This record gives sequence, structure tokens and C-alpha cells, in this order.
Amino acid sequence: MLSGLLLILVLLPLIGITVNGAFQHQITQSINNQLRAYVYSVLAVAEVKDEHVVMPNYLLENQFNVIGSGLYALISSEDKLVWHSESFLGLDLPTNQSTALLLPAPPMGQGQLTQVRFDDLAGNSNNNHVVYSFSVSFETNETPLAITVHIVKDDADYQQQVSEFSTTLWTWLIVLMIVLALVQAIWLFWTLKPLNQFTKELALVEQGQQTRLNQHYPNELNAVAKQLNVLLNTEQLQRQRYRNALADLAHSLKTPLAVLQSQTDLSPDSKEQANNINNIISYQLNKAKSSANQAWHLGVSIDDVASKLIRTLAKIYQQSHIDIDYQAPAKLVFKGEEADLHELLGNLLDNACKAAKTQVCLSVTKTDSSLNFIIEDDGNGLTEVQRQNIFERGIRADTYNQGHGIGLAIVQDLVNSYQGELTVAQSEQYGGAKFTVTFRH
Repeated sequence: MLSGLLLILVLLPLIGITVNGAFQHQITQSINNQLRAYVYSVLAVAEVKDEHVVMPNYLLENQFNVIGSGLYALISSEDKLVWHSESFLGLDLPTNQSTALLLPAPPMGQGQLTQVRFDDLAGNSNNNHVVYSFSVSFETNETPLAITVHIVKDDADYQQQVSEFSTTLWTWLIVLMIVLALVQAIWLFWTLKPLNQFTKELALVEQGQQTRLNQHYPNELNAVAKQLNVLLNTEQLQRQRYRNALADLAHSLKTPLAVLQSQTDLSPDSKEQANNINNIISYQLNKAKSSANQAWHLGVSIDDVASKLIRTLAKIYQQSHIDIDYQAPAKLVFKGEEADLHELLGNLLDNACKAAKTQVCLSVTKTDSSLNFIIEDDGNGLTEVQRQNIFERGIRADTYNQGHGIGLAIVQDLVNSYQGELTVAQSEQYGGAKFTVTFRH
């Protein structure tokens, strides 16, 4: 829209300037031809006697005979006025200090069109006049007599024509610019409407509010919409088959492990290894459930997941009098699966509740480039060594302060699967640990 409007604002004024200039040039040429014809009419009746110009009392063009008619004929020789028409009575041409006429004197046999301003005898200033001067030479018995004929015409008519034409031209150009801008706006709105609808539907799919593109689009976009719908359907089916396969695997391994663990003749080491196998299978299954790379179009309400977790944890830790503070803007969306967000926040909040004395805080912030989850507590915090080792596999909660470490390896893998970042620091506000999860977008 801006590029089209810029084209209109540049192109039409350039056309106006060009047309207006062409019209002024045409008017100038017309005046030049008209005044040249008057010069020839004056020269036709001019005579030279005794090296003096002799003119009839009345000229054929009646405007030369009417005082103040606006059309005047002058003849000068050697920068001195030697004759003027009756219409010039009461006017005085400008002269320099030596009383030489300030009128052009073109080369012999050539004409020149200029402008001049002169005063009347009372000193009142008149408007500009156009002057066409033409130099000729009369042959006499002794020496040739060089004279210049000046035809002076009031340029008020000329200026009025130019002004009227310019006003009309620019008025219609402005009207045309407005009409073209409106037509362009309507045309662009109509032609780009499918693209706007396409963008809105993609946003709805990305937010999880719909699973496919439902609108009918023009041929240029219809193929793209069909391919996207095929991609979305295929991705959903693949995720569903993946989940079903994982559920079948977990179910098929559950019974043999249960039978193995129920054997009474197993040694303590064997039972421990069976428990380890069970934990490893659970861990790997939970890790495999994360499908972040295929869930670009999903949208999960953070408020819904966080509120459920806080209510559940508040009941679990009711005896410990743990206060969980939740701070987040409304309608924030996590672009991923609900199970992943539930496991991520659940592990971090559960660890924080176990480590806290009385206060846990979950803060969610969003910027133009990231979504941030901040979990803080007022516990004893973590040492520098514990911060470095806390995400290592095999580290258990009882190897350092109670509450940190349980499920953190799973949390780390979940964050990595979404190309996020998990950092641990000391909470400035509460004094305990501060876990920050950042997802870039």
C-alpha cells in the first residue's frame, strides 16, 4: 500500500509539472507569434524621411490607437525612443541614469521576447508586460538607419490563462490522486484478503485452536493450504501412533518386571538391578513422549497447567504450610504438548516445595523473543558444586539438600528437546534456589 501510494504521489505530480510546463511554453510561443505579427504590421506602414522614422497617425490595429489599451507599439533608435503609438500616452518606460531605454536591442534581423515593468507618469507601478523586440535597418541616401520595433502587451491575460490552467490541472490531479489511492486501497484489500485469512488460520493452528486450514482459497494459495493440511494430518497420526507404541511397550514390560521383582529368591543386588531397569524404562519412556520438534502448531494454556499443579501441590504440602505464589500475564501459551509442560513444571515445583521453608514462587514472563519460567524458593539454596552436578544422571536427592535433583534429568532432557535453556542460580528475593527455563522463539 505504501509503495503504491508513493508511486501515485511521485508520478502524478511529475505529470502535472510536465503538462503545466508544456502549457506555459505553448502560451509563450503563441504570444511570441502574435507580437511578431504586430511587428510586421508596424513595419509595413513605417517610412524613413531625412533619416527619421515617419509613422501614420493611426494604425490598422485599433488597440494601438486607444490610450491604455494594454497593447503598445514603440520604435527606438540608439537607445532612444523615437516613436510610440497613441495607446502609450501617459506611460513612461524605465531608463537608466543616462536616460537610455532599458529595452532589449536584439541583433539585426532577429527578434527577442522579454518582460518589462514600467510606471505611468504619475509614478504608479503597473504590472509586468511582455515585450517583443525586432531590429531592422532602413537604407537611406547617406547611412543606413537602424531601428528596433517594440511591441508591448500587458501580460495579465497571459498570467490569467496560466493561473486558470494550473488551478484546473492541479485540482483534477489531486482528485485523481485521491480516487486512485481509494481504488488501490480497495483493490489491495480485496486481493490480499485471502492472504490475511491464511495468516489468521495459521496463527490459530499454531495456537492449537484448530487442527487444519478450513477456508477455501484462490488457486494460488489452495495448493499450499492442501499441502499444509496433509502435513498436519500426517504429523498428528504419527504422534498418535508413536504414543500408542510407547503405551504398548510400557504395558508389555510392566508384567515381566513385576514378576521378576516378586521373586523371593533374588539376591539384594538382583532386586536393585531390577528396580534400576524399571526406573530406566520409565525415564526413557517419559523422555520419548516429548515430541517438541513435531509440535510446532500446538498451543497449551500455561494458566490451566500451572493452576492445576499449584492446587495439587498445595494439598500435598498442606502440613508444611508452603505458600506457592503464581505470577504470570493472562493467556500465555506454551507451544508444545501439555504432558511435557506438566512434567517440566511439576518436577521443578515439587523440588522447590521440598526444599522451601515457607515460600515458593512461579513466575512466567514473555518477551518478543522468549518465554521464561522462573521457580524460586526460600530454602537453603545450592552450592556452586551442587549446581554443576545437579543434572548428572545417577545423582539422587539424598546426596545433597533435600528436594533438588528428583526428576531434574528428565526436566533437562525436556528442555533440550525444545531447544530451551535451563539455568540454576540463587534467588535474590527469597534466598533459596532459582531455576530459570527459557524457550526461544
